[in-house]
Amino acid sequence: MKVCFIGGGNMAAALMGGLLKQNFVAAQICVVEVNVSQHAKLHDEFGVHVVAELEVGVAGSDVIVLAVKPQQLHGVATCLAPLLAGQLLISIAAGIRAADLAHWLGSQNIVRVMPNTPALIQSGISGLYALPAVSKVQRDTAQTILAAVGSTIWLQDEVMMDAVTAVSGSGPAYVFYFIEALQQAASELGFDAETARHLAINTFSGAVKLADASSDDVSVLRARVTSKNGTTESAVLSMEANAVKQHIVTAVQAAATRAREMGDELGGAPC
Repeated sequence: MKVCFIGGGNMAAALMGGLLKQNFVAAQICVVEVNVSQHAKLHDEFGVHVVAELEVGVAGSDVIVLAVKPQQLHGVATCLAPLLAGQLLISIAAGIRAADLAHWLGSQNIVRVMPNTPALIQSGISGLYALPAVSKVQRDTAQTILAAVGSTIWLQDEVMMDAVTAVSGSGPAYVFYFIEALQQAASELGFDAETARHLAINTFSGAVKLADASSDDVSVLRARVTSKNGTTESAVLSMEANAVKQHIVTAVQAAATRAREMGDELGGAPC
């Protein structure tokens, strides 16, 4: 199987790195990258063939991964459409709906994917949605590619892709934001910057590992740490008084709304 990546940015690099750690070899991967200054870097890091011409990269490919920015996808699709010969098309562009892609590309062999940045260390989670015309073999191929960088979930309804974008696609930023706050609090309580960072990151990662290893709901785990009239209870009561949980829920809902808006804004462009 030969895979062509159109776009050689961070997420494409994460996927290539994950595939090469599985059973793929560099000769199976080609990258189309218009920024020629990135060619040597991509080749040196992954050993893959890097070209600037779409025609050269797509020729002989079995799978095409659309890894350009959403705003660039319509233009790329317009150039790509006459070059297609039944390949599986995997899009990781946020917001662009599969039906719009199918219209632009003249193909129904489309799997839409929303990965997230922990894919860079093979710890991501990706939501996948396939158009009905996608075969089981093609679904399995998409699964293989995305599973190389973490876990996956398949969606039966594309409308849920906006929710995946809001929860897990944007989610790492929320986690980093909370770590920032914890680190700031540690600094203001007297720790130097390095120690504050170490405390914040390891507290968060340890709690995540504990939650992942436990069969109990996270609310139960939180309650176990929250002794009556204790220090943790004081912190939790302060957060509850400031509606921190509801603010987080509202923020995620805002992200989902923006994902839907992007689909409206960027989709349906004349082909």
